Amino acid sequence: MALLDGIASRRIGTSRLTVNVLERAGDPADGTPVVLIHGNLSSSLFWQETMLALPAGCRVLAPDLRGFGDTDPLPVDATRGLRDFSDDLAATLAALELGTAHLVGWSMGGGVVMQYALEHPVLSLTLQAPVSPYGFGGTAGPEGVRLSSDDAGCGGGGVNPDFVARLAAGDRTEEAATSPLAVYRAAYVHAGFRSPHEDIWLEAMLSSRTGPGHYPGDAAATGTWPGFAAGRRGVTNAMAPGYFNTSGLVELEDKPDILWIRGDSDAIVSDASAFDINYLGQLGAVSGWPGAEAAPAQPMVAQTRAVLDKYRANGGRYREVVLENCGHSPHLEYPELFVAALTRQLDGS
Repeated sequence: MALLDGIASRRIGTSRLTVNVLERAGDPADGTPVVLIHGNLSSSLFWQETMLALPAGCRVLAPDLRGFGDTDPLPVDATRGLRDFSDDLAATLAALELGTAHLVGWSMGGGVVMQYALEHPVLSLTLQAPVSPYGFGGTAGPEGVRLSSDDAGCGGGGVNPDFVARLAAGDRTEEAATSPLAVYRAAYVHAGFRSPHEDIWLEAMLSSRTGPGHYPGDAAATGTWPGFAAGRRGVTNAMAPGYFNTSGLVELEDKPDILWIRGDSDAIVSDASAFDINYLGQLGAVSGWPGAEAAPAQPMVAQTRAVLDKYRANGGRYREVVLENCGHSPHLEYPELFVAALTRQLDGS
């Protein structure tokens, strides 16, 4: 029921775990490999429209990350940053005998493909609304300076427990602002956007495993505002700046072309993110905020641009595409524009 016509699903054994992979029917085995990596609180199901729209001659695949969709729900060691996911991706490509591929990463998936590119050759990188190269939360300025040694305000302690409970219970209603459907409509896409496949996207969200080893992960206590810091397990902690940093892309000897595509109304990855505890403190939504010097909002977009500008200065190429009236999901909200930008990237133009 969750698969669109023309999309098939199969589970593939790898050296690390069994991975569920979506494939487009009829793609040639020797086609140009394009691998689509989803983000947090989602699954490969979100990529189906993109898969169907990409040009013939591509071999398009979309795996589920561990703990999402139908891939084995192995726990996430947050102290490795996003390496559990990028190592799983390497094992998946090896099992499929794909070699190098064009990688497309959305949100947290953008961090996964950046981490992969630090350790493996790729044909190109497409970063859709990616997590900052300096992680999520807890850093200041375009240089991504960490605000505290324990990453106060980052990770699992900042996630609304009612949302986690509704996610775990499979809540399909929109009775509360913390229900998964309400969060999708408020944060994943721009205001008023509706998709005929919204029920599929909701199923993808509800496939997310919850708990200390998954979403949101554990938390640590700290004497620094807001009283919690990044834990050592689970998905949100894996993006804490003490564990995750892909700014080393600028030093790669072989620099793949990078497409950075995002919406101008993104509520999640933004210089004023509704999911950044410091920005919420600035707004007064979290009490006790110690001020902009101690707890500034993270300039996520500015940080990504600073890293990519340095990437260009060091000999790499990147292109930024900003879509108007677009939220966190350009490939859903403006599929024709997204596919056109991605196709140009695949063509190397």
